[in-house]
Amino acid sequence: MEFLLYLALGACAGVLAGLFGVGGGIIIVPVLVFSFTLQGFDPSILTHLAVGTSLATIIFTSVNAVREHHRRGAVQWPIFVWMAVGILTGAGLGALTAEAISGPNLQKIIGVFALAIAVQLALDVKPKASRTVPGKAALAAAGSVIGWASAIFGVGGGSLTVPFLTWRSVPMQQAVATSSACGLPIALVSALSFMILGWHDARLPAHSLGFIYLPALLGIALTSMVFARFGARLAHRLSANLLKRLFAALLFCVGLSFLL
Repeated sequence: MEFLLYLALGACAGVLAGLFGVGGGIIIVPVLVFSFTLQGFDPSILTHLAVGTSLATIIFTSVNAVREHHRRGAVQWPIFVWMAVGILTGAGLGALTAEAISGPNLQKIIGVFALAIAVQLALDVKPKASRTVPGKAALAAAGSVIGWASAIFGVGGGSLTVPFLTWRSVPMQQAVATSSACGLPIALVSALSFMILGWHDARLPAHSLGFIYLPALLGIALTSMVFARFGARLAHRLSANLLKRLFAALLFCVGLSFLL
C-alpha cells in the first residue's frame, strides 16, 4: 500500500514538473512527511529524510521534463550554464543549513513556504518583465540563492527560478523550460549532500541511504519520469489557471497543517 502511494505521488510530481517547471518537491515533501509519520519513523529525522528523498526524486523528474522542453527549443542554455555555477555552491550550503535545523522547525519553515506559494498561485502574482537578463555574475549569484533555498525546502527551485526569469523578461514557456533544467543540478548536489550528511545516523530506518529513503525514491521515480513528459506537453498546449488554483488550495491546507 505504501509503495502504491509512492507511485501515485510520482505521477503527480511528474505532471507538476513538466507543467510548472517545478520539481514536484512542493507536494512530495509534505506527503512523505505524513507517510513517514504513519510508518513510525523517528520524528527528529523524518523531515530531513523527506527533504532528501524529494530532492533525489527530482533528478529523475527533471531529466524527462528537460528533454521534452529541449526538443521544443525552449531551454535557454546560456542562462542555465551561469545559474548552474551558483547552484552548485548554494545547494550544498542549503543542505548543511537544513541539517542544522531541528525536524519540527524545518516542518514549520516548509509550511510557511507552502503558504507563500499557495498565495502566489491563487492570486496569480507574477513579476512584471521590467528588466533584461543580467550578466554572468548576477546569474551565478541568483543561482546560489535559489540553490540554497531549494535544498532547504526540498524542491527543484521552479517556484523561485520561474518568477526570477519572468522578471528578467524571459518569456514564460522559456522560463519554465530553463527552470526545469536548473532543477537537475539543484537535485544532484542537494541529494548527494543529504546522503552524505545522514550516512552514519543511527536513527534512520532500514533501506535508507543517508537521508534518502530508497523505497520511496524507487516508487516516485518509476512514474514521475513518464508523467514529466506528459506535463511538459501540457505546458505548451493548455492554460493552467484552474489547475493552479486547485493546486494552491492543496498547498494552503498542507502549509496550515505543518504550522499547526
